[in-house]
Amino acid sequence: MFNSEAEFEAALIKKLTDECGWDKKILRNCSEEDLIKNWADILFQNNRQIDRLNDYPLTEGEMGQILEQIKSLRTPVKLNGFINGGSILIKRDNEDDKAHFGKEISLKIYDRKEIAAGKSRYQIVEQPQFPVHSDIKSQRRGDLLLLINGMPVIHIELKNTNVPVSQACYQIQKYAGEGIYTGIYSLVQIFVAMNPEETRYFANPGPEGKFNPDFYFHWADFNNNPINDWKRIATSFLSIPMAHQLIGFYTVADDTDGVLKVMRSYQYYAANAISDRVSKTKWDEPRQRGGYVWHTTGSGKTLTSFKSAQLIAASRDADKVIFLMDRIELGTQSLREYQGFAADDESIQATENTTDLLHKLRSDSANDTLIVTSIQKMSRISKDARGGAMSDAIDHINTKRMVFIIDECHRSTFGEMMLTIRQTFPRAIFFGFTGTPIQEENQKKQNTTTSIFGDELHRYSIADGIRDKNVLGFDPYMVLTYKESDLRQAVAEEKAHVRHEDVKNMTDVQKEKYYAFMQLPMAGTKDPISGKLEKGIEDYLPADQYRRPAHQMMVVQDIREQWPIRSHNGKFHALFATSSINEAIEYYRLMKKELPELKITALFDSNIDNNAGANYKEDGLEEIVRDYNKRYHQDFTISTFSLMKKDIAARLAHKQPYTRIDLDKKEELDLLIVVDQMLTGFDSKWINTLYLDKLLEYERVIQAFSRTNRLFGQEKPFGTIRYYRYPNTQRKNVEDAVKLYSGDRPFGLFVDKLKDNLRNLNNTYKDIQQLFINADIPDFSHLPEEIPVKQKFAKLFKQMNEYIEAAELQGFTWDKQSYVIEPETGGEDEELEEGEERLTSAETVIDVSLTERDFKTMAQRYKELAPTKEETEEAGSDLPYEIDGYLTTIDTEMIDSEYMNSRFEKWIKELNLSGPNAEITKKAEAELHNSFASLSQDEQKYANIFLHDIQRGDVKVGPGKSLRDYITEYMVRADSDRIHRFSETFGLDEEKLRGLKEMTLTEGNINEYGRFDALKDTVDKARAKDYFEKHEGRRLPPPKVTMKIDTALREFILDDKCDLDLEEPEE
Repeated sequence: MFNSEAEFEAALIKKLTDECGWDKKILRNCSEEDLIKNWADILFQNNRQIDRLNDYPLTEGEMGQILEQIKSLRTPVKLNGFINGGSILIKRDNEDDKAHFGKEISLKIYDRKEIAAGKSRYQIVEQPQFPVHSDIKSQRRGDLLLLINGMPVIHIELKNTNVPVSQACYQIQKYAGEGIYTGIYSLVQIFVAMNPEETRYFANPGPEGKFNPDFYFHWADFNNNPINDWKRIATSFLSIPMAHQLIGFYTVADDTDGVLKVMRSYQYYAANAISDRVSKTKWDEPRQRGGYVWHTTGSGKTLTSFKSAQLIAASRDADKVIFLMDRIELGTQSLREYQGFAADDESIQATENTTDLLHKLRSDSANDTLIVTSIQKMSRISKDARGGAMSDAIDHINTKRMVFIIDECHRSTFGEMMLTIRQTFPRAIFFGFTGTPIQEENQKKQNTTTSIFGDELHRYSIADGIRDKNVLGFDPYMVLTYKESDLRQAVAEEKAHVRHEDVKNMTDVQKEKYYAFMQLPMAGTKDPISGKLEKGIEDYLPADQYRRPAHQMMVVQDIREQWPIRSHNGKFHALFATSSINEAIEYYRLMKKELPELKITALFDSNIDNNAGANYKEDGLEEIVRDYNKRYHQDFTISTFSLMKKDIAARLAHKQPYTRIDLDKKEELDLLIVVDQMLTGFDSKWINTLYLDKLLEYERVIQAFSRTNRLFGQEKPFGTIRYYRYPNTQRKNVEDAVKLYSGDRPFGLFVDKLKDNLRNLNNTYKDIQQLFINADIPDFSHLPEEIPVKQKFAKLFKQMNEYIEAAELQGFTWDKQSYVIEPETGGEDEELEEGEERLTSAETVIDVSLTERDFKTMAQRYKELAPTKEETEEAGSDLPYEIDGYLTTIDTEMIDSEYMNSRFEKWIKELNLSGPNAEITKKAEAELHNSFASLSQDEQKYANIFLHDIQRGDVKVGPGKSLRDYITEYMVRADSDRIHRFSETFGLDEEKLRGLKEMTLTEGNINEYGRFDALKDTVDKARAKDYFEKHEGRRLPPPKVTMKIDTALREFILDDKCDLDLEEPEE
């Protein structure tokens, strides 16, 4: 427990210097100039050689050249390349160095492989002084900077035990907004936010990037257990060599989106495991199995596999590292990602054809070390093709140390092509990456991922990903398009060989068979001992049961009914998976007719053969391509269908050239119909729903579901799945898949259903109600006074909003207060909670306890949680409670205005008819005041002033104006008066001040075009001096007055509530 940041800071420094490899000499209160000088000294010590600095120190001008290079690079992505480039060029201007004066020399700045040895220096800066881009602003100090070879690469912001770690994150974000990370500070690569119980780390997004809490990571151990204790963080994460490796090896400058990325702990362990395995490989032994990495879909396998290859290449433990993937996957995303991850001095080689691949495999050039190609292309280089040049080439290639890394290895490693590759390159070592390894339960050709690749090197299951909020949970629904009782009876009648009208006249044999089938469960089960399938009703249904128009129409109606809610009015997209190409075409035509408002297309294998049905497929393809071209002004053909697929993938993922497509709805795609394609390996955070009209098992379930679970933000709390075909069997398949791929820890995989979210909503509301009742504020009209109560309210309101947002996607609306909940098939009757009732043995009614007015009134109170000056000082400059910026944007402007106005009209009527002292008038006034709870504190203040004016007879209420109109009018007038009083007090140009108040200004842009300085120049300094001296009760020198004018003006312009003790209007 640390009650002060200073105590925590001292303890962390002691830990880092005593046990973690950092220099014991601490640099304290360093300015930017001090850090530049320190860096210059280290550069001199590391480059004294005759061919470098020749034992002559760097001049100020030479350091200026280095800083100018940093300034020109600007972004963390480019500066990561600068740091990891190892050396920089400068032109010597030190006249004492006669051998090099006027010449370019190279200086070594950092070596990612030179860890805790040689010339690497590890220093800690305590309380660094950050640059303040204003003569008036108070100085900014950070907590700790970690320097490697004099470069500030890690900034740590600390908070004490009582302050949430989010406040340290906000502090860093605030510093960035103030432009602090410039000059030498722009070298910072990683931010670390810590309190004694929790740590988050994240990459520097740069001056134009956005801070995204979804990418604030926790460090964890090898088994994915989060490490929160600060001592373990120091020794496992901030220690040397880890901190050095973090900057050198485990940050990635991604050129595809211009973002610096830092690896998560599970990515680090996996990449390290592969690199270590290669370093210990005995290359003379044939048929080696490297191992496989089980990382759930959506956890960043592509980045991990790239880093693994990069580490192998950098260590020179192998001559070739080949990424193998399916050609379809290669055609959409992966190659572009690999090339984006590569540093400027690294080359990722694509292969145009087999000849090009063969040439690059034979090449001894370092540029041809990392190769990306398809399994199909690689398999064409085979022993069977030997003869002449091909044979010689394969013999030469087999003298090299070759590593194959196979992405999505569950999908393509059990076929003939992989067997061919293994036979052709017997000395190579193979590694696989998959989110769904093939196991005993779903083995293929009597093989599993382990039997093909070897040991599991690291596991990060889907349960781990959901727990860590790296991927979303699922909200699956079994949708019945037929009544189960009808299906059971139809199967029983068929198997008993009896017509429906003859059931009452069955023979004993028929009865026995009929009732046996009537007792069967809908889904079959496997005997746990023999493994034999014990059939259920759905196992007896013919395949064409789900090709019937009645079924297909029910599916389409289900999509239509909730489309606006599930898609957030078209913000998100959906996939619809069918069982065959013919069904995809049927559904495409049906949806064109029934859902004309949606933008729909279909995607499947476009090869046309001579088999039966080829004409139907070709006609369907032609129709789909023609419609797509017309809608999106394209010119694809069946022969260029693969390019159309790339266009569809980019459109769904909002990737180039469609990165801004959300601003142009007509260019978006709402729903994509698929058969198999896009159900594995395709990533888009914009997909939130999967409609499934096909039967999937094991790895295919998890892969398909995972198309919906990429992080987006508050509007996407989970991925929704609705399945229609053999629904009870599919439900059983889902359960089996979850058990197999959750690491037997399925907790959190499936989100709460509507009934649970409504119950949680009611319970949380009760807790909030009790807080306010205990504080004697039953109407939520203002916040409680005590900080602990506000802390609890902030936490509870955030939870309540999460329940509301989830429930809204599941059918909750504010227009409906009662919900009839039907039990899930096969479920037992649940115990009722207080206030609930059971209609029948199968249905439960849940009444929502709060109204929209209640919620938005509480939202208004949440917005008012910004602390007072006294609270801020008491909390040591930190917010005493955690405030979510997203929640402060909830629209509370139109909170039940009609209700409030009806109470106002009722009060006016009684005031005029019965007089102010009548009991009925007082009751109406109480009702009116009660409705004010939904207003902000300022609005309540002016509403009361207005009512007092009416009571005094100073205002006559006219027709056509609501109470809200009067409140707004009073507030506008009061604000205008406030500006006028301020202008009079300081004798400044009132028109200029009003102009600035009408703008949306921040600290960063307030003085653009010199507008703030121009206003400041109009201040009457004599009047300002009189004002400040009167309020402070002492004489002030002119420089002090100038500073106070600047501060007062800034506060008044930027803070609408700032009034500088100017006279308030009387109530």
